[in-house]
Amino acid sequence: MTISVGDTLPEATFMEMTADGPQPVASADYFKGRRVALFSVPGAFTPTCSARHLPGFVDNIDALKAKGIDEVASTAVNDAFVMGAWGKQANADGKVTMLADGNGDFAKAVGLTMDGSKFGLGTRGSRWSMVVNDGKVEQLHVEEGGAFEVSSAEYLLGKL
Repeated sequence: MTISVGDTLPEATFMEMTADGPQPVASADYFKGRRVALFSVPGAFTPTCSARHLPGFVDNIDALKAKGIDEVASTAVNDAFVMGAWGKQANADGKVTMLADGNGDFAKAVGLTMDGSKFGLGTRGSRWSMVVNDGKVEQLHVEEGGAFEVSSAEYLLGKL
């Protein structure tokens, strides 16, 4: 079942790269009491994700915060080392929190996966964005197929 607007996010543990190495991040704690713009990409360092998706959120961080977003986070079915390196390469440090969903548990729990087997990627999180307000889904924008329109930072800004 795919998560919907009004649903509470499921319990999941992400991993975040820190100066002390990968650290667990409990979803219930992370989203509690704040409004977070969360977006998912099929993979760090992949073409659209690196050229447009993550940079859009990095470039629009101030505008998102001006519209009431407390934090912006990205998730992907990649490990914390890859997500940390991708964040550094994209100048996302201090702007976008990189939440690794290494085993795809969160992507599966919210019902937003894709089959990237034909590209050698296996099961990944699909491309989407959402606004999570105190653990509940306030907005959800899921891309169709290989599109990149409704999950962008610019689209989300227009909906806030």
